[in-house]
Amino acid sequence: MAWNEPGGGKDPWGGGNKKNGSPPDLDAALKDIGDKFGKIFGGGSGSGGGIGSAAIIGVLLILSVIWGLLGFYQIDAKEQALVLRLGKFHEIVGDGLHWNPPLVDIVTRVRVTEERQYQTRGQMLTQDENIVELPLTVHYNIKSVKDFVLNVKAPEYSLRHATDSALRHVVGSSGLDAVVSTGREQLSIDVETRLQTYLDGYGTGINVVKVNILEAKPPSAVKAAYDDVIKAREDRERVINEAQAYANGIVPEARGRAKRVLEEAKGYQARVVADAEGEAERFDKLFHEYQKAPEVTRQRLYLDTMQSVMENSSKVMVDVKGGNNMLYLPLDKIMQQQASSTGRTSGQVRSLSSADINLITEAVIDRIRNQSANNQRRESR
Repeated sequence: MAWNEPGGGKDPWGGGNKKNGSPPDLDAALKDIGDKFGKIFGGGSGSGGGIGSAAIIGVLLILSVIWGLLGFYQIDAKEQALVLRLGKFHEIVGDGLHWNPPLVDIVTRVRVTEERQYQTRGQMLTQDENIVELPLTVHYNIKSVKDFVLNVKAPEYSLRHATDSALRHVVGSSGLDAVVSTGREQLSIDVETRLQTYLDGYGTGINVVKVNILEAKPPSAVKAAYDDVIKAREDRERVINEAQAYANGIVPEARGRAKRVLEEAKGYQARVVADAEGEAERFDKLFHEYQKAPEVTRQRLYLDTMQSVMENSSKVMVDVKGGNNMLYLPLDKIMQQQASSTGRTSGQVRSLSSADINLITEAVIDRIRNQSANNQRRESR
């Protein structure tokens, strides 16, 4: 008879029934659990093993529904989510409603468009071995969710160390004067470039937007002296700006005057050349006329010369040939007498015209001839 048959021999665990201290029957235990679930879902103990199996299936379905509902999640527009499936990278999802199997996938959300800040302050040595206190603010965001989550255990902690390293390298390569005043903007650019290089090398997935150096302070022992230096530099810039403004006003005027003088010189050159060419052409024509009628041309030249001379002379002294006296012609007095006879005032005396010069010249010639004739008569007597 088998050990597990009724009334059989001992079982391998010491034989006997429950009352004799033997372990409970496994089938009886499962049936007892099935009956309990059957009561919960409307069955009873008399439903048999089929009802117990249906209850277990119902429980599993409910658990499956709960498990499936737990897999739904919403991603904001500012976020991205990294999905690990069984511990390995699976995908990166954007904004919207998503589902991933719970306990199989691990979803890590990262706010990628949010601009974050990190501030630090410290004392460091410059290139000329001066101590300077430098507060700094780093603005950054996340450019690669995969690198930010997987490559580095603590990327923002790495950012702090990289910032200190980049700042000390750049400040250590600059003088105190550049750090405190003139080179602060360039210092920020250099720190930003070097910091981004470090972060890319680490693979942190962090993008540096901007680095602001708020205010660099010199050591307290030399602060007063540096204030004087800054004031002197501001005065120098002010004087330079004033000089530049003065130069901007003077230089165009000087260039304008120089241009005007140059144009006048060019005009004078053109006029002189034209006059010379005209005189040469007039001389050629006059020479041809002289060859045709020498006496008439000579007389005409004499009259023209006398006219040009007397136009610029108010008094004429004439030396009469063969006489001991000089003839004086007060042309200005003659013109005044002529003006008074015509009713003009002294302020209305006109200049000598060509007709006046011709009349005066003829009068002078007549007086010279008369004087010469009188002298000849005296000598003949």
